[in-house]
Amino acid sequence: MLRLVTTSLCLYCQRAQVTPLLLTRPHSVIFQEENQLAVNALYDLSVDISKVRKLKGWVLRQSAVYVSETAALLRDMGASGPVIARVLELHPEAILCNPDQMEAQKKLWMSVCASQKDLVGIIEKFPASFFTSSSDHDNQKANIAFFQTLHLNKRIISKLMASAPHSFSRPVKQNEEMIQTLQKTYLDLGGKEDNMKIWLQKLLTQNPYVLLKLPNALHDNLAFLRNVGFTSDELLRLLSKLKGFVTELNPESMRLTLSYSEETLGCTDAELRQIVLQCPALLYYSVPILADRFKGLLAAGVSMEQIMETPTVLELTTQIVQYRIQKLRSFGYDVRSGSLEVLNGTKKDFEMSYGKLRLRQERPLFNPVAPLRTED
Repeated sequence: MLRLVTTSLCLYCQRAQVTPLLLTRPHSVIFQEENQLAVNALYDLSVDISKVRKLKGWVLRQSAVYVSETAALLRDMGASGPVIARVLELHPEAILCNPDQMEAQKKLWMSVCASQKDLVGIIEKFPASFFTSSSDHDNQKANIAFFQTLHLNKRIISKLMASAPHSFSRPVKQNEEMIQTLQKTYLDLGGKEDNMKIWLQKLLTQNPYVLLKLPNALHDNLAFLRNVGFTSDELLRLLSKLKGFVTELNPESMRLTLSYSEETLGCTDAELRQIVLQCPALLYYSVPILADRFKGLLAAGVSMEQIMETPTVLELTTQIVQYRIQKLRSFGYDVRSGSLEVLNGTKKDFEMSYGKLRLRQERPLFNPVAPLRTED
């Protein structure tokens, strides 16, 4: 058991209070030496010490560490040796959390995880979310209880805790305020109460960071969009399609983007609103980004009419568009006369569309009059 100093608090949260021991000599400064016992224990676990030294070298100079206890906790939950090594390389601060705190965290997380295997998977991807300050424990517990009152399933809550840990570390009142704002906004825009749980669950899953935004940002952005002509029904569609990113916008940036888009496309206000409804991402792209994407499409021979018909093509970077257009041209598909829809989607989506087009191009036509070939 590697325990050099007994402490009741996680040293990670005391980092601000712990300063390296400096011995001043003429023309030189000597830093506190590494904790060799900790280094050796990490070596035994196949941890790449060079990575730890490069990214979090201060951890190796702490006197109170719990290397064997941390490894034992993960091992008892089913983590393999390589997984333990990866966790400690990615988040070496884990060895500064005392065993009591780690056990408390394990108990807390198991209240929203289906199995220890699931928890290990979360720790492997988000170790900083599990190995947190002991002072966050009460807030985490209160926030879990709050989200359970919303009837969100455990999988959603654990995903929120993993991907947006700061929203669980802060006072529950702040999350309550944002959730109530989202719910009220949804209902005020005409959303049905029976569908609100599913809507909220999707929103939080797609963008858990919405919880960290200020309610006023949501109010201001929706007020701006209403002023430019969007109806309540359209605003509800935008709020759903933007996956909570509407809270990360601001009226001035949206005004500049909409003004530039309308002028570039040569469309009316009403036409622009329909384009935004098809491609809500248009709202949060800056003018320089849009200018580059318009330029790339026009250089490839695409017309403004085509862009207006398939505005989601603006979600793709210029490099991706150029690559896909070139690949389509390799077997004769000309985007200048065809639909831009084939350019859209993820890499997998494009490859599937590309494969279907190529197969259709290469497949020989069947002639019902031609005699069938038979073996003699």
